[in-house]
Amino acid sequence: MFAADCTRAEIHDPQLRAAYRKCYDYGRSTRREDFLISLLMPPQLRPACCALFAALCVADDLADTGGSEGSKRLRAWQDALDTDLRLGTSEDPVRRALVHAMWCWNLSAGDVDATFAAFHQDALRTAPAAATWQEWRRRSRNTITPFLEQCLKMLRHAGVDTPLHLHHLDSYQRLADALLLTDALTDLAEDLGRGAAALPAEELQRFGVTEADLLERRWTPQVQALISHLLGQARSWLDNPQLWAGLPTGPALMMRTGCNLYHARLRAVEQAGPAVLRRTVQPSRAAGWRITGPARLMAAAAWRLFPLPTRRTVPVPTRPALSVPRTADRGLLPPRPHPGGARPPTLEPERMPRHVAVIMDGNGRWATARGLTRSDGHEAGVRMLVDAVHGALEIGLPYLTVYLLSTENREKRPPEEIDNLLTFAREQLLSGEFLQRRMRIRWAGLPDGLPVDFTDLLHNHEQVTKDRTGLNLTFCLNYGGRNELIQAANSMTDAARAGQLDGVRVSEHLLRSRLPLGELPDVDLLWRTGGEQRISNFLPWHTAYAELLFTDKLWPDMDRRDLWQAMTDYTHRNRRYGAVPAQ
Repeated sequence: MFAADCTRAEIHDPQLRAAYRKCYDYGRSTRREDFLISLLMPPQLRPACCALFAALCVADDLADTGGSEGSKRLRAWQDALDTDLRLGTSEDPVRRALVHAMWCWNLSAGDVDATFAAFHQDALRTAPAAATWQEWRRRSRNTITPFLEQCLKMLRHAGVDTPLHLHHLDSYQRLADALLLTDALTDLAEDLGRGAAALPAEELQRFGVTEADLLERRWTPQVQALISHLLGQARSWLDNPQLWAGLPTGPALMMRTGCNLYHARLRAVEQAGPAVLRRTVQPSRAAGWRITGPARLMAAAAWRLFPLPTRRTVPVPTRPALSVPRTADRGLLPPRPHPGGARPPTLEPERMPRHVAVIMDGNGRWATARGLTRSDGHEAGVRMLVDAVHGALEIGLPYLTVYLLSTENREKRPPEEIDNLLTFAREQLLSGEFLQRRMRIRWAGLPDGLPVDFTDLLHNHEQVTKDRTGLNLTFCLNYGGRNELIQAANSMTDAARAGQLDGVRVSEHLLRSRLPLGELPDVDLLWRTGGEQRISNFLPWHTAYAELLFTDKLWPDMDRRDLWQAMTDYTHRNRRYGAVPAQ
């Protein structure tokens, strides 16, 4: 089955296949029941799902070593992942498969960071138990919720509609609670061995159970009543057919089978009795296969009868490739060809930049040299931007970020000039030209001082294109890099006040997860036109390791061929990230 899944997912590289094989084996040996559920995913998505699941298991295993050592090992693994994401590959097989899956399916690094942050807290926690159910949920949910959200995102990216009805939101939250409570019960002995009882203290008090009763493995009538009550609570949260009502056949089958497997785990806890305090409890392999065997047959039939609407082209191991269109991309137009018939150069995928950021400088000087107004220069600059976007689509650039307007520009330039610039940008957005192409549009910047109808238009473009593949086009408008860092710091301060960062050291990953666009990959090439040689408060976080390119030509004199040339120049750079040059 593994080989067939890789073939369906178009994973042909032997080293990459070996990395995914490691993820399959690791997930199956570590958390068998959850691994079996992942096998109900569409064949094209199983490798990526197993990579995510293996990373979750790695984080769990590292956290289980406990204390500062566990936290240190978690942080080292996470730091290595961040470097690997920047490079596009890894020597570690699990990270290699994970990086490939994240690039292929446009998955958020922020969700992975949230999972690791939760396990950091788990490793460092000294309090014996959460005081209330609410605190228990807050501590526990980030260990699994981001993984489930990533799986849903992959299904949607593949064109499988998986609506989560708002009137069932409480049921979905209770389902997550049931999964976590089942884990806490089956792994109770392991947690007690670490000196912690991963159960709400209010429930212990309700049944007259002391922490010492659990840590000393005393099977008293009170402990028995507590376990029986928690089993009933978990079962009541699992027993809700509304959870899969209205879902497509495949996702509904996955959810129903998952609930049945967790019921089997609860039965194993019930049958274990006092042994639940002394050893990890799991259902027998036969019990698991009785549930998943028929489910896998039905899932295979379901995905044959209702195949994914599109196939997805998987990138080579060291560089991402744009995916083929999914449902949200249907009916969109190809990029406009160059007026002179120019075609993009063929660049080696492994040397092509993934993220290009552009400071489009020289509009005013271009206009002044021709006896025109500065507004005329901005209008010409917008036309050049449109051509550059078409060029980025043609060459297959995954991420393009452009500096339209800095906060300093808005505050220090004449109001009439700013109004005219926004008018040209508004007209371009209203034309629908960007909406007709395969791209996702995002805005980075502050709404302060901008017309409300203009910010509404930007938000509308973000919403309409949020599920698209292709080019990720980010407009930095009324943007300042230092403001972005301040926003991240304020977000962490608010989280700390709310108790969400207890025991967590501020790290690169934590700070990045709080940036407004932290999920954007690092900039590979920062290109500034117009002859100036400074970065002007532009993307200070993302450009830490960027290659810099300064060209004299003014922005309105450019066309897409200049973007292609800049990308070609980048392929000749030797990027070392602080390492010694190869001899």
